[in-house]
Amino acid sequence: MAGGRVTALKARLAAGERIVGTFVKTPSPIVVEVLAMTDLDCLCIDAEHAPFDRLASDGCAMAARAAGKDLLIRVPVASPEQILNALDCGATGVVAPHIRSAADAAAFAAACRYGRGGRGYAGSSRAAGYTTRPMADILAVAEARTVAVAQIEDPEAIDAIDAIAAVDGIDALFVGRADLTVAYGAASQDDPQVIAAVERVCAAGQRHGRTVGMFLARIEDVPLWAQQGASLFLLGSDHGFLLSGAADLLRRARC
Repeated sequence: MAGGRVTALKARLAAGERIVGTFVKTPSPIVVEVLAMTDLDCLCIDAEHAPFDRLASDGCAMAARAAGKDLLIRVPVASPEQILNALDCGATGVVAPHIRSAADAAAFAAACRYGRGGRGYAGSSRAAGYTTRPMADILAVAEARTVAVAQIEDPEAIDAIDAIAAVDGIDALFVGRADLTVAYGAASQDDPQVIAAVERVCAAGQRHGRTVGMFLARIEDVPLWAQQGASLFLLGSDHGFLLSGAADLLRRARC
């Protein structure tokens, strides 16, 4: 939901509802505005691998909130200042790359929340309603709506997956399958070692009551991983939609 209303995304994730979103790679509020007109459950700004600075993320967050669309921001690094920037802009939550240990997960979860040792407070941000909302309301809404997604994409994270999944404040574990493929020195994302790592994340999520999410190159694989307990799927991107749309147009025009 936009503005100060409490979003349902956090509760939907906790309930295991299937959530389907997409990545936004183009730093344009117009792209977000257009995608927000769809029935996608959420959008995810990819500030890790695309050219988003704070101003670009801010404009995209404004467009998403105006449309009532939940917005995650994948930050470049899981540092407190990057997390603060994303949440102050008004993002629903943060996807943090390269969470490798329980200590990383605990630090990330704390940075997403107000309180001692956590997120810095400002009543003048978009998230706080530009000084129009009382502190108690800001704190309550942030606690109820903020989503912390830990990206699992390193062999060290797979080895520590049960400890990571047990950390309070982590709403979801998101598998970075391509990074795992590279890290394991595998030739394909379908390598048995990679598949086994993804299965370990799914199993740990089920054991500890954490939502599990992933990107899949093949949309047809969604039912397979849903059976393993995954329910958050960030699929495709605006770039992919442009390329596939252009290819489909040419195919149909030249038939």
